[in-house]
Amino acid sequence: MKQQKDLIKSLILDFQKNLPLKIIPRNLALPIESGKIISVCGVRRCGKTFVLYDTINKLLKHKVRAENILFINFDDERIAFTEKNLDFIIQSYTELFPDIPFKEVFFFFDEIQMAQGWEQFVRRVYDKYSKNIFISGSNSKLLATEIATSLRGRTIPFEVFPLSFSEFCLFKDIDTNFYLQKNAAKLKNSFVEFNKYGGFPEVVLSGFKFYEKILQEYFHIMLYQDMVERYEIKNIAILKYYISRMLANLSKPTSVNKIYNEIKSAGIKCDKNLLYDYADMLESIYFLQRLCKHDSSVLKAELIKEKKAYFIDNGMINALNYSFTDDFGKQLENTIFLWLRRQSDFKRDIYFYKGKKECDFILFDRNKPVKLIQSCWSLSDPDTIKREIQGLTDAAKNLKCKDLTIVTSEEEDEIKAENFIIKVVPAWKLLLEKERTNTLSFSH
Repeated sequence: MKQQKDLIKSLILDFQKNLPLKIIPRNLALPIESGKIISVCGVRRCGKTFVLYDTINKLLKHKVRAENILFINFDDERIAFTEKNLDFIIQSYTELFPDIPFKEVFFFFDEIQMAQGWEQFVRRVYDKYSKNIFISGSNSKLLATEIATSLRGRTIPFEVFPLSFSEFCLFKDIDTNFYLQKNAAKLKNSFVEFNKYGGFPEVVLSGFKFYEKILQEYFHIMLYQDMVERYEIKNIAILKYYISRMLANLSKPTSVNKIYNEIKSAGIKCDKNLLYDYADMLESIYFLQRLCKHDSSVLKAELIKEKKAYFIDNGMINALNYSFTDDFGKQLENTIFLWLRRQSDFKRDIYFYKGKKECDFILFDRNKPVKLIQSCWSLSDPDTIKREIQGLTDAAKNLKCKDLTIVTSEEEDEIKAENFIIKVVPAWKLLLEKERTNTLSFSH
């Protein structure tokens, strides 16, 4: 017991000695006086810890002393936290700072899902000691389930993603004011990099050196630690095959049933329900997200078997699926989905349309379709223009929506088609313009 407490004390003191921390701030600012448990969730290595660091730096600027900061990284291999030793954190801090009231202490628990029984511990800290609690984790389902059962009404959730395009530019020290002509060319080139390499902070800061090895290692940790070990998966080969098929079918409607039949035809025994479980697991660790086809019945839309899959980062897809490297169109579509996904107000209100024609994205606001988006790298081919326009107008007529946009790599225009006006917008400009306001603007 003494050895564990001594280690916890050294972790607390070592962290405090290094304050304030040198970081590049992200666009997300966490509230520091909410009286709620602030939960931060996102894929591994996307920058959740640095969002916590940024919050700590802001507390220091608000005259909170370093001694009042208690930061524990639960992914630290030096100590395995269990239900039995979690209270050592409280005991260790008390022994270090007996004169500091706990109500004045700010608790930061990073990757808390690594500790068994964490939810009861956090609730106990909140109810008994302090209302200043910040937690982070890499499993949305795990955190959401435990928060819903043990911490209901006590939390405010936030999501962190790999860098947005504006953050990507900030990390590369690029001026994002695209109204200045001198910046336009550099921003266009930067977007091509962003669209290919993605936004994991380590990859961007390294100048994309060894990006494939870095991201393959991230994936390896996600696969084995977050899935195989946590869920005790036995048949890793089937899991890997499922992932490879989803990667190959990026942005295409794909059903679990189709993949199941492929496995079955190869003479391999597989439980179909297991594949559905894999899909849920991959979504819970933020590796991918499935997009439903729109249906007037929300329930029916959820139950439709064919769904599109998009992935957390273009760089990671490139590192895992080499055929994706030169497919700029698919890369752009994944980028636009991620941009839409990070608009938190609309995370559950994005669908794809498939009628006579297809439309990549429908955005809903309070159950009303308010924006239709097609993603297309280039409109230089007349057949491509025709296909994109027909997809938009078919969806617009069926859904009675008038806000139509085609997002391209660099073209900018306005197209009149039937009774609609279609805006053609370059992705680099769209992402920067919307990210400045951190919201989506809709015309009704």
